[in-house]
Parts: sequence; C-alpha cells; structure tokens
Amino acid sequence: MNLVDSSGWLEYFADEANAGFFAAAIEDAEHLIVPTISLYEVFKRVLQQRGEGPALQAVALMEQGQVIDLNASIALLGAKLSHALKLPMADSLILATARAHDAALWTQDEDFSAIGGVRYIAKIR
Repeated sequence: MNLVDSSGWLEYFADEANAGFFAAAIEDAEHLIVPTISLYEVFKRVLQQRGEGPALQAVALMEQGQVIDLNASIALLGAKLSHALKLPMADSLILATARAHDAALWTQDEDFSAIGGVRYIAKIR
C-alpha cells in the first residue's frame, strides 16, 4: 500500500518538478490510501489558489484511492508519533495512517526525511 502526503498531491496536480516521483503511487489507485486530513489540506490549498471547481476535481481524483477516516486508534498513534518525532499534528496523523495500514509514505516534506518507511525526495525549488 501507498500513501502520498499532501505535498506530493499538490506537486502532482501542479505538474511540478517532482510530479513524476509521485505519479506511480497516485496512479495505482488500487494500492493507494488517502487520509481525510490530506483531503482537507489539498482541498484548502487548491481552493485558495484555483477556486472551488478545481479543488473538487482534485478531491475526486484523490477519492479514487481508499479514503481512511481519522479514528481513535490513528489519533492516539499520531499523538505518540508527534511526541516521539516532534512532528506537527497533520504530519503525525498522516504518518500514523500510513503505519496503521502498512503503507509506504511518499513525500517531499522535509519533516519526514529521516523516518523509516518513508519514500522521501527533496523539494526542487
């Protein structure tokens, strides 16, 4: 299973330099999980930058994967990960979702660069 974090989705939708890195995971919807917090983050950013129509289209593509709701066990695991790894809330919940589903986490978020089970690529500026 694969989980692409919000930065990866935004990179893919904008067809920026690292889009190809995320394409394999995103386009394999059968093996893709999507945390609800990623739906929130991506919808909000696309809404701000391009409007509601494009934001809804982005979410529709994301929902081709298996959407994983935040539940108590993921929330508690996220809190433990946040404490242990000094991660912000959204990042810890995304990592907790990946770990709860034995998924590789694909990201260009530097907060994840040294964490096991993460497929990290540096953001090209």
